[in-house]
Amino acid sequence: MDWTQLIIGLVSGAAGGNIAGSILSKFNLGPVGNSIAGIVGGAIGSRLLAALTGGAVAGAGAAAGGMDLTSIISNVGGGGVGGAILMVIVGLVKSKMAVK
Repeated sequence: MDWTQLIIGLVSGAAGGNIAGSILSKFNLGPVGNSIAGIVGGAIGSRLLAALTGGAVAGAGAAAGGMDLTSIISNVGGGGVGGAILMVIVGLVKSKMAVK
């Protein structure tokens, strides 16, 4: 596992969680909650995308141990989407628990 890819997934997950929180105010957890859920979701999302594609999204440079533009974009996309999805799931669970 490459630390650079993980860091990109974590940062883009935090950004994805905060963007989703600002767009979907019903599920907003606040800046810290959005960031934490986004970071966890970003790590999961970027690793899941890499596992599902078998690294096919990453180019030959990433397979050789380097980072190329395609692998960076895929990590940003996977992390951002993963962070947004997990933030919405946590926000949904929180809102359902608050109803009772």
